[in-house]
Amino acid sequence: MADPHAEATASHVHGEMNISEQAGTWTLFMGLTKWLSLATAALILFLTVWFAVGAGFVAAFVSAAVLTVVGFVGLRSKKAH
Repeated sequence: MADPHAEATASHVHGEMNISEQAGTWTLFMGLTKWLSLATAALILFLTVWFAVGAGFVAAFVSAAVLTVVGFVGLRSKKAH
């Protein structure tokens, strides 16, 4: 019996497949990864300063807020020229 996939692979030409959905999914995945990593880092900093260092809630909140603002400025998408 012939290989059912042989015909499909024989007609494929490299670079002609529409990858707009894959590109959109990749862009969404990278964006979510970027922002959730920042949120995780801010949460870990907040909890560490509050409980492990013992500096209190206000110091923990301020340090996490500063990290969030700096991270937001650093991670936002750059405008194309």
